Amino acid sequence: MSRGSNRKGGPVTGGPPDEDELFAAEMQDVQPLDKGREQNPRQAREDVSIAEQHRRDAALGIKVERVDENSLSLGEVPSKEPLETLEWKKVGVQHGVFNKLRKGGYKIEAQLDLHGKTVKEAREIVFAFIKQASARNWRSLLIAHGKGELSKAPARLKSYLAAWLEQHEEVIAFCSAERRKGGVGAVYVLVRKSLESKELNREEHGQKSDNSLP
Repeated sequence: MSRGSNRKGGPVTGGPPDEDELFAAEMQDVQPLDKGREQNPRQAREDVSIAEQHRRDAALGIKVERVDENSLSLGEVPSKEPLETLEWKKVGVQHGVFNKLRKGGYKIEAQLDLHGKTVKEAREIVFAFIKQASARNWRSLLIAHGKGELSKAPARLKSYLAAWLEQHEEVIAFCSAERRKGGVGAVYVLVRKSLESKELNREEHGQKSDNSLP
């Protein structure tokens, strides 16, 4: 439900935006590219139910203590150079898969632009973006972070993003994008395949090839 209207269509007056509205505002830069893929109806209903409960709690003045599940660090991270090429993969990711990623061989299913965001804002957005990608089975992502050449702390956001992607359990590999996709100011990201997808892949294709997504 968007701000400015209630369930019956009437105007809503007064009061600060609730958490769902703030989250929606933060995620406005997320651009899913695969329009043909729909969210699981059961998951959609669960998401709506959770959001409804949050609104009811707020209306009744109930404060619920919520645990911050975001494990991405805001502490010191290894510094990267503005023009440095980023490359990283988890142990077990096949060379053929990583080489195909570096060449831009996978279809980008969603992309995120972090230009103009602070490190604190980017931390929340990146965590939510990858969580959303995992839930919707988006495997190949593009995140634009910029080079940070003119910043007081050069490549600050780039450095944090590189650290976060290594920390996030759903990320299995990332690397700087091709020039046409942002070059060293953006990264291609591979998200881990869900257990359901792995089982389906085994049933349909047997042993995966070198260029299949793990």
